Amino acid sequence: MTRVIKVILLLCIVLCLNVSCHNKKDVSSITIAEQYGLAYAPLQIMKAKKYLEELQPDAKVTWVKLANTAAIREAVLSGDVDTGFLGIPPFLIACDQKMPWKIATGLSQAPLGLVVSDADIRKVEDFGPHTKLALPQPGSIQHILLGMALQNMFGDYSMLDNRLVSMKHPDGMNALLGGSIEGHFTSPPYIFQESDQEGFSVLISGEQAMGEPFTFIVGMATEEFFEKEPELYRDYLSALDKAVDFINTNRSESVRILAEAYGMEEDILADYLYRPGMVFETEIRGLDRFLGFMKEQNIVKNLENSGDVVF
Repeated sequence: MTRVIKVILLLCIVLCLNVSCHNKKDVSSITIAEQYGLAYAPLQIMKAKKYLEELQPDAKVTWVKLANTAAIREAVLSGDVDTGFLGIPPFLIACDQKMPWKIATGLSQAPLGLVVSDADIRKVEDFGPHTKLALPQPGSIQHILLGMALQNMFGDYSMLDNRLVSMKHPDGMNALLGGSIEGHFTSPPYIFQESDQEGFSVLISGEQAMGEPFTFIVGMATEEFFEKEPELYRDYLSALDKAVDFINTNRSESVRILAEAYGMEEDILADYLYRPGMVFETEIRGLDRFLGFMKEQNIVKNLENSGDVVF
């Protein structure tokens, strides 16, 4: 009888362990990385409206805000992030270095450009040997767009590289307006705040450099997440589609949600959010153009075509 009881207890323990492991395996989760700026506005809507949670009520949804693409890459490599949002050029550079991710969706277009003080700079030739131009980091979309413009104008995409300094957007804006640098290649809202100041203007625009409209921010997903969580991946994209549609069709409520999320006054937020050039959509534009230029300049060496980097 004692042996029978022991066998029953053992079977109960094994059954409990199996149920525990099964439940743990069945709990879906997603960690989404975003960065700072108005180009990420649909993500704030998606969070506030809980669109993904509606589709996946049992999934664990975690949002993290990271400073730059380098931080997103580190988080992906450490297994802490499943999806994230960044510019196309740094995404391609990471792919060229065998980063295990691909583009899942577009997110936004936005005006980008090199803002300068009109008192000091009227044309590129006015940049002197001691000129300082700020942008987020080498390989950023701002850096690549500047290189495209210089290649078009002078046949030398790297001719100003020795004048570049890496700064976060808020620091670059303060440095430009304070006079310690001569130019700042930036994005909304900073490009609006700078170019709206008397005596400042955009010397080179992103669209001028690119020659066509282009997606500023894309959403990537890791190959592991894509393969292991197909339903959550599908619903994640559906939730994002819903957020993009909301921001385009429900302006007043979007402004209210986003003014709180960004800590901005509603009238200023509304002005910036719907200025010409601010486009929220999931289409991916300009990928082939970026890839072609970066291959020509040997910035990427191992990528054959854009189809290799999109799910």
